[in-house]
Amino acid sequence: MQRGEVWWVEFDERRLVVLLSADGASGIRAMQVVAPAGVDLSGLGIEVQVGATEGLPFEGVLRFAFPRPGFTPCTWLTTMSRDDLIERAAVLSSAKLGEIEDALRLGGQAKEWTPAATAKLSEMKDALRTSR
Repeated sequence: MQRGEVWWVEFDERRLVVLLSADGASGIRAMQVVAPAGVDLSGLGIEVQVGATEGLPFEGVLRFAFPRPGFTPCTWLTTMSRDDLIERAAVLSSAKLGEIEDALRLGGQAKEWTPAATAKLSEMKDALRTSR
């Protein structure tokens, strides 16, 4: 198992994760592949696309939310053990790993939270409420 491999794991259901670190003393850091947001995330976060080009059975993203005061972003980043990994699905290219590393850096940096980003977040929340 090494960084950049994509594995099937069993959470509440069978899901794909990208390994971000090797099996260390504290476990394996991985990020879940999720469906694209389907809305513009500018100023709120970034998505790195993964899919058929990387040998995956479906199109998905790794989503990185930008931090803001009083808000803990969910990035689907988790730590797991070797026993959680079921089957290797693919290996990402070094170029794709570079995109992921850039997104991790951006997601970890404190950003000035602008009124425009706050308005966009409110708009997204309202759209989600009305779509139910």
